[in-house]
Amino acid sequence: MNKSIPVLSLHVIIILSIPFFVFSLRTGLPRLSDPCNRPPADLRSLQTDQTTVLINGYSEHRIPLLHSIAATYAAASSVAAVFILWSNPSTPPQILSDLSQNLSLSSSSTTPITIHRQPSSSLNLRFHPHTSITTRSVLICDDDIEPDTNSINFAFNIWKSNPDRLIGFFVRSHNYDLTHKSWIYTMETQKYSIMLTKFMILNFHYLHQYTCNKEYSKLKLIVDEKNNCEDILMNFVIAEQVKKGPILVGAKKVRDWGDARNEGEGEGMKEREVGLSSRKGEHRKRRGECIGEFHRLLEKMPLKYSYGKVMEAIGEQGLCEKGGKLVYCDKQIFR
Repeated sequence: MNKSIPVLSLHVIIILSIPFFVFSLRTGLPRLSDPCNRPPADLRSLQTDQTTVLINGYSEHRIPLLHSIAATYAAASSVAAVFILWSNPSTPPQILSDLSQNLSLSSSSTTPITIHRQPSSSLNLRFHPHTSITTRSVLICDDDIEPDTNSINFAFNIWKSNPDRLIGFFVRSHNYDLTHKSWIYTMETQKYSIMLTKFMILNFHYLHQYTCNKEYSKLKLIVDEKNNCEDILMNFVIAEQVKKGPILVGAKKVRDWGDARNEGEGEGMKEREVGLSSRKGEHRKRRGECIGEFHRLLEKMPLKYSYGKVMEAIGEQGLCEKGGKLVYCDKQIFR
């Protein structure tokens, strides 16, 4: 009898260990709980004095830049927490573990930065209403956009005055091509109707609408098919509810590491090549097709145009001479 006890204990340990071992080998990825099977969060219970940042990460080459960007957001007084939503299923767990450790060791802020590994690379998951979000607003951003803290705080203050609107730094527009009789994705000089996920602040409520409203089910399939256009769809969702366009905010300093206009073959070029929805090839055409498909499936065009930009301060626009050069008059030193 006594000799069988250790053997029995050994079997118990092995049996209990098997489920975790199999899980980590076969999937290695978490399962998100279905938010559509529970009531949406009570907005009254969510804090309004700060926002939660959701950074979409995918490329391991961008991890050093992602580290810097996450720290910048954490340093902003308007930010309650930073979530890095890691969307690359093939990334080894050790890499993310090292990133998490490095963030905890190097962060000079008390704002928590956590890594949430996504179960797939679907761009629709950028708008998943995580139960761990405790703020009424969320700040969705890319892993190659680095704003200064003043611009982050200013944009959040604009959102607090317009909590039903979509606020951000980067905009585009939809239009209709009469020649080809199709919707197109473009950039206008005087108006805009689409806020990009490079940087957008929105009400937490819209995450639930995007994820759970059955009206958008087929549209989300298009996002997955094209691996693009999740930002356009979110603009559809919000415009349909508020019947208004987004609000463009002026930023003092925002570095776009992924912009094709970056010069040279160095870091900026490298960052551009690894994005999940690349700018190369038929990018603009694909996004125009998304607008057309969304319109066809919804049988309506909810996008609304907005005009102008909200600025933190208005300086003197006149030009004055100083040191033989023309400069804005508010740069003059008056005695």
